[in-house]
Amino acid sequence: MNPALNLLLNHRSYRDFTNQPVSDEDLDAIITAAQRAPSSIHAQVSSLIVVRDPAKRAKIAEFAGNQEWVAKAPVFICVVADFAKTQAAVEFAGEKQIIQESLEGFAVGALDAGIVVTTISTAARALGLGTVMIGGIRNNLQGMIDLLGLPPLTFPFIGCCIGHFASEPPLKPRLPVKTFRHDEQWHGVPDKATITAYNTELMDYWKSLGRTDGQSWTENTARRYKVIYNPTTKPVAIKQGFTVEK
Repeated sequence: MNPALNLLLNHRSYRDFTNQPVSDEDLDAIITAAQRAPSSIHAQVSSLIVVRDPAKRAKIAEFAGNQEWVAKAPVFICVVADFAKTQAAVEFAGEKQIIQESLEGFAVGALDAGIVVTTISTAARALGLGTVMIGGIRNNLQGMIDLLGLPPLTFPFIGCCIGHFASEPPLKPRLPVKTFRHDEQWHGVPDKATITAYNTELMDYWKSLGRTDGQSWTENTARRYKVIYNPTTKPVAIKQGFTVEK
């Protein structure tokens, strides 16, 4: 099989990191690959904050809901929507930037961050390293902003742990591809039989790991989606200058 495709088909999240450092050469290659990721209108709105300081990583782990692997992995990269950078470009052109006042602008920042963090993960895994993405940094957005010295018009969307792994987790099962692939037009939600079968498969996966806290797809999704689980996203975004007025 094509090596790149094989890498993508075997994606998994690693949380069992060793204390072996990531080499500067590998880290530079990962960051260069991430910078080459596609960007909406070539604005290159994303910026990376690379955190290797153990005290800062421990603080980020706390912000993210006490995810201990954030503190253990030798590298944590925060992907930031950086409209302060693009504002410099707009002002250089003699214009005024207003994209941050729109939902489109916030969506572009989020989408580009997603593309970048996926590229980071893929590049790291191609080098034999393990990664796990951390959306939990949005549990304490203001803490992240203060810790990383982020100015107005920036927003920390997601992070990624990178390191050498001590063990490789099994692939986590996904819903059947028929629930994901819609040819020509959307063809509906999963039926009850499909959901029931997937719930059972996922619970079997948790049991194989000895995880007594594992939940089915429906239980886990309902637990998080029945509430606004990061209620500070909007007020912090507004404070950072993303008014979403248009």
